[in-house]
Amino acid sequence: MAQDTMRLVLIRHGESEWNKENLFTGWADVDLSELGRDEAYNGGVALRDAGFDFDLCYTSYLKRAIHTLNLVLDAMDRDWLPVEKTWKLNERHYGALQGLNKADTAAKYGDEQVKVWRRSFDVRPPALEPGDERDAHNQPAYRDVPADQIPYAECLEDTIARVWPWFQEVVEPQMRAGKRIVIAAHGNSLRALVKQFDGLTPDEILDVNIPTAVPLVYTFDRDFNVVDKQYVGDPEVIAAKIDAVANQGKAKK
Repeated sequence: MAQDTMRLVLIRHGESEWNKENLFTGWADVDLSELGRDEAYNGGVALRDAGFDFDLCYTSYLKRAIHTLNLVLDAMDRDWLPVEKTWKLNERHYGALQGLNKADTAAKYGDEQVKVWRRSFDVRPPALEPGDERDAHNQPAYRDVPADQIPYAECLEDTIARVWPWFQEVVEPQMRAGKRIVIAAHGNSLRALVKQFDGLTPDEILDVNIPTAVPLVYTFDRDFNVVDKQYVGDPEVIAAKIDAVANQGKAKK
């Protein structure tokens, strides 16, 4: 790779147990399904076979992303690489929808309302009540996070507001210093980055679907303009995964 360009790999976690059951997950800390574990490992194989290597790795506080990264690194024989975890890379907080079935919720409120909750740029889903058992304020993982930064619900705009400054402050300087970086995170925290990288409008990002456990490689010039963007893997498999993500929130016919 030319010295005047920088490369970054993004990877969404593999299928989780709640993805499999079509439940809103958000900050609920559920693990990968068996398929998700296979997806993650295969994502690592694809990176290894394509000749990728990394210096630094970043992931969220949620085990489905952490375990995806572990499996990717295992497949690449890079288990020893340094990994930094940050809650700033967590999935968008789905508020009171967390744990509810997407299709059942669509049948109750309508496909359009669920699409608004899932994909609108600036409309938050119904918020959790403080003290709800799902409230991250009471969970050990967030004991060192200022209470006023922990959400009760988020829209994509909120997610961008925590992900993008973190990227600019933490990741961008490392990339400029020549570090090769992989970020393993979630559909919406990665869409937050994609929106900024690609200069998409709030409407354009709504139709962007990121497939599970398929490495997405960005190449930037020194001004952080995107000069290349591509998925690593079988194009037909990737297309099918993107379609599956797009259809998650629809009522069953």
